[in-house]
Parts: sequence; C-alpha cells; structure tokens
Amino acid sequence: MIDKLKKSVSKIRRAERSRFKLKKSGSRPRLVFNKSNKYLSCQIVDDIQGVTLAYATTSEKTFSSEGKSKKDVGAAKVLGKLIAERGSQKGVKQVMLDRSGMIFHGRIAAFAEGAREAGLEF
Repeated sequence: MIDKLKKSVSKIRRAERSRFKLKKSGSRPRLVFNKSNKYLSCQIVDDIQGVTLAYATTSEKTFSSEGKSKKDVGAAKVLGKLIAERGSQKGVKQVMLDRSGMIFHGRIAAFAEGAREAGLEF
C-alpha cells in the first residue's frame, strides 16, 4: 500500500513540476494528455486567458479508430490527429505538450506522433 502511495505521490509531483515550467514560459498553449481506465482525452489550454481552445476524447460518438479499443496506441494516434485538426480550426499551430507526469512512451508517444503528422508543432 505504501509503495502505491509513493508512486502516485511521485507522479503528482512530476506533473506539478512540469506544469509549473510550462506555465512559466507561457508563450504557447498547452496540449494536455490524460488517460483513464476506459478512454483517452486531450485538450489545448491557453493559460494566459484561462480558456480551453479545443477538446477531444475517445468517448465521443464520432470517434473511430482502427482497432476496437478506445485506449490503445492506435486510438492515441487517431486522437492526436483529431486534436490537431480541431486546434488548427481555432488557429493554433504551436503548442507545448503536457504529459501529466507520465513517461513519453507508448500511447503518449503515439499521440504526439499523430498530432505532429496533422500539423501541430511542439
């Protein structure tokens, strides 16, 4: 139990530390990526104005991925393309990736790759 607590506290600290650095620079909007047990979600947030510019999740009815799962690597890549498309409609070209304390590997890497392919720069 203590090990799980240490792990979650460490993740929260990593997330807060990285968000502080991202907000401190503040020149570009943040691209925030989140995972739940069932779905993946992301949003583009402008910290200066305190506004969410674009939002996408795999729980949307219009979302379709290559596989059956809505939380695997393929779904993450499609989600990256979707958020890049919605961001470009709002005029967002450059963002900073907020990993929420997670390692840049697997679903997060696939998400970033999909967003870059669709035109976002970070």
